[in-house]
Amino acid sequence: MRLRSIDSPADLKSLNLHELKELAEDMREYLLSVLSEHPGHFAPNFGTIELAIALHYVFNTPHDKVIWDIGHQAYPHKLLTGRRDRFPTLRQYGGISGFLSRAESEYDVFGAGHSSTSLAAALGVATAREVNNEDYKVVAVVGDGGLTGGLAFEGLNAIGDFKKDIIVVLNDNQMSISETVGAFSKYFNRIVASPTYNVFRERAKELINLISPEAKQVASKIEAALKPGTLFEEFGFRYFGPIDGHNLESLLEMLERVKDMPQPIFVHALTKKGKGYRPAEADPVSFYSVSGKFDLETGKSLGSKSLHPKYTDVFSNTLIKLASNDSRIVGITAAMPTGTGLVEFQEVFPKRFFDVGLAEQCAVTFAAGLATQDVKPVVAIYSTFLQRGYDQVVHDVCVQNLPVIFVLDRAGLVGADGPTHHGVFDFAYLRHLPNMVVMAPKNEDELQHMVKTAVEYEKGPIALRYPRGTGVGVPMADQPQPIPIGKGEILRNGDNLLILAIGNRVHPALEAADAMEDAGISAAVVNARFVRPLDDELILPLAERIGKVITVEDGVLVGGFGSAILEMFADNALTDIQVKRLGIPDQFIDHGDVNALYHLCGCDADAIVREGSKLVKAP
Repeated sequence: MRLRSIDSPADLKSLNLHELKELAEDMREYLLSVLSEHPGHFAPNFGTIELAIALHYVFNTPHDKVIWDIGHQAYPHKLLTGRRDRFPTLRQYGGISGFLSRAESEYDVFGAGHSSTSLAAALGVATAREVNNEDYKVVAVVGDGGLTGGLAFEGLNAIGDFKKDIIVVLNDNQMSISETVGAFSKYFNRIVASPTYNVFRERAKELINLISPEAKQVASKIEAALKPGTLFEEFGFRYFGPIDGHNLESLLEMLERVKDMPQPIFVHALTKKGKGYRPAEADPVSFYSVSGKFDLETGKSLGSKSLHPKYTDVFSNTLIKLASNDSRIVGITAAMPTGTGLVEFQEVFPKRFFDVGLAEQCAVTFAAGLATQDVKPVVAIYSTFLQRGYDQVVHDVCVQNLPVIFVLDRAGLVGADGPTHHGVFDFAYLRHLPNMVVMAPKNEDELQHMVKTAVEYEKGPIALRYPRGTGVGVPMADQPQPIPIGKGEILRNGDNLLILAIGNRVHPALEAADAMEDAGISAAVVNARFVRPLDDELILPLAERIGKVITVEDGVLVGGFGSAILEMFADNALTDIQVKRLGIPDQFIDHGDVNALYHLCGCDADAIVREGSKLVKAP
């Protein structure tokens, strides 16, 4: 296996073209063997194998800086940069990250878990090159999906304006996670696939000597109007392409040609997600990321299916049910229709579904505009991605007190995706905003009731957040019912300890209470349901009577649910209560098994028992 001889990009330099092609096939086989056993991003990486080889062959990395946009296309890059043997530890605790990480390798110039960052980052690196009087090449790799994000266009604009010597390589596979959307993408695909344009390009050289100067000028204008690079040339780039991103010879020739050009360069490479593995080529959306073992021949999962419904599916089914009786409900996502469950909503209500691309800021303000006209916009987005639209949540939604519904998937720790994807900051960054209501369900049944609550709430913005994965297996009510805003519930009475829990930490709290009862400790358990507003009528009398309180959350302790409880106690002059807060500590949490991570963070049932017992025994 030729891949075994590649310990760093320097080892590529001695290979000829035939050997590089052999290496590409070896990399495909190795990726397939590892990812069929260990979960990870799949199809995008099969599309960037030749591109990664060509970049590391032509450029002198790590002296030259190659900056990848997001990490789900960078596994081949990892294989070529000293991480081949550790690759089977991918996304496991203590193993290598599924994204770019500066702490992991000097070849990861800029950490990236969210998209559209590489262009602005490359601008910074190229500018530092001049400030430090150094000499190296700067290359930014971006996907066509990444170009739907506003940050990417801001980067293009600044690079062209500053006239920096940066090479931008577009990995164009016509998809982000799902099919790439937007007017830009449609323009791009239309021109690239246009028979008129492609025939024109092929015949231009043959005809050029047979036509008059006037005709040549007309032909030049036609080509400029048709070619996909016109937009980038207007930004100040010199455009090359499109070229076949799986043709190593073409890639090597192109990169060698442009690497020393003293101006912004844009290289357009056409690639295919899942390249070389038929099931992934045929269904790149399903194979965007694999969650477990699968059969290499058929691509079918070998894992057992959970009997419990996924939280995402419960949200999706409930929203469809409610939208069937309310024509004002619309669904909005930012390039994540499958991940957020809105793809089913799209199938039922295609005219009431909107995907704005990887543009979270646009999604939020778009929803705000809808809300001004008596429409009920449901913005379904991952918790970690809503951070990118935070300014819009504040200024465009909360300041105007618009009834926008935020549905935050992947709240809490998400496991193998790691620190860039853990949804642990939402309680803290939402609960302090005036007019905002924030809630979290204890299980899948309560989720459907909270979706109903959110859709019926029209006094202002409201957010509900729920974890990744399957529910806990409780019976589901036939019809969702609204929950009174700001009202919690007592799940268990007790006299020695009060456990205030929220979201997916409620069931560990109940488990802990059962365990402590066996040890002679009587613990009351409250499902707070709401972080804002808190149920002071319920919580304050219990806290004053019992005197010892543990708060448990799957969000950060700094500014989170526990902080809100402390503020409530202080505001009501409850100064004699002993409080212990459990949650995510003040650090970024690594990737790994989600239950193991909660244990390490000290906010699982074992931690509640341990800390609760200490608190009860304390004087």
